[in-house]
Amino acid sequence: MSSRHTTLDSPLGQLTLTARGEVLTGIFYDGHWHMPPPDYFGDPAGIEDPVFARTRTELAEYLDGHRTVFDVPFQALGNPFQEKVWERLQHIPFGETVSYGQLAAEFGDPHLAQAVGSAVGRNPISIIIPCHRVVGRNGQLTGYAGGLRNKRFLLELEEPAEVREGKLF
Repeated sequence: MSSRHTTLDSPLGQLTLTARGEVLTGIFYDGHWHMPPPDYFGDPAGIEDPVFARTRTELAEYLDGHRTVFDVPFQALGNPFQEKVWERLQHIPFGETVSYGQLAAEFGDPHLAQAVGSAVGRNPISIIIPCHRVVGRNGQLTGYAGGLRNKRFLLELEEPAEVREGKLF
């Protein structure tokens, strides 16, 4: 089964989507940190490809504020620790954040924060696996493979209404 890719313009800049078979395997920003090797992307495909069309629709709904959960089938492959971290990221509720230190403590060792950060930074399916919901100590915005501007955009998009309204005054 061969890989394929397409690009998609979005409010976050151009995104490159990758798929293999019937599953999404990547969402990468232009200038993404930790890009996979060129063979990961496979052949070009059109946005009408069923996996890409569904991803485009769901991303548009999310970015328009009408979707909080993604249904497109995906598969993120990494080493066992990375996959464990990525699985945990999928359980951070919409509109909430956790810190790298909190995740490290959940994995049984507060000294794992740097390893957790490395795994988060190598998440191949940005947005859908919500690595943007991981923040530094005291809610600080820290590194994001798509850039801090995009991380801030996504976190503000997910902000509860009462928090947003509180910022008006």
